[in-house]
Amino acid sequence: MTDDELKELVASLAIAQREADHQLKESRLETERQLKESRLETERLLRESKLDLDHQFKKTDRQLKELGVQIGGIGNKFGSFTEGLAFPAMEKILKQEFGLERISSRVKSSQDDRTLEIDVLGYSNGENNKVVVVEIKSHLKLRDVEQVLKILQEFRNFFPEYADKQLYGMVAVVDASKEALQKVLDEGLYLGRIHDNQFNLMKPRDFVPRCFH
Repeated sequence: MTDDELKELVASLAIAQREADHQLKESRLETERQLKESRLETERLLRESKLDLDHQFKKTDRQLKELGVQIGGIGNKFGSFTEGLAFPAMEKILKQEFGLERISSRVKSSQDDRTLEIDVLGYSNGENNKVVVVEIKSHLKLRDVEQVLKILQEFRNFFPEYADKQLYGMVAVVDASKEALQKVLDEGLYLGRIHDNQFNLMKPRDFVPRCFH
């Protein structure tokens, strides 16, 4: 190989190397550009997904709150329906079984910043000097029985005008567990249960009514 041929070969190799470097650089730049575009697109999709999820969460939360309000309203309506159904029966029972003269529903009394509300209150004067507090429950639980007992314990503080009367308690229920029903009777509370769309007074043989002094 002559010197000229060698020089020509070296020159062509140098040119080929420069072209290869240039192509490699362009390829690297193109790859970086594609990666950058891909990253930006991924970030955009993530932002949109997050916004969509936030919107869905807020929508679901709003729907749950609305459902809670609706359920609460249904519960209140059902409670009012139960009390409306029970009152005529309670009025009849309190007059016939207890000889009470005056019966009222939704009786309230306030003391300082506290209020005590009685579902049904019946009383009489004279020889039959007694007062009966009736609490009406759609679904009676054990804690409800404790609540009724607390009402009876605080009754004279909120209604001192009945302080000289014998005080008795009654629970009228639509549905209850056996434990809750037994708790009512064990505490000496009268029990009213619904049967054939009517409340009736239950009188077990061993039941002893409790007079709350």
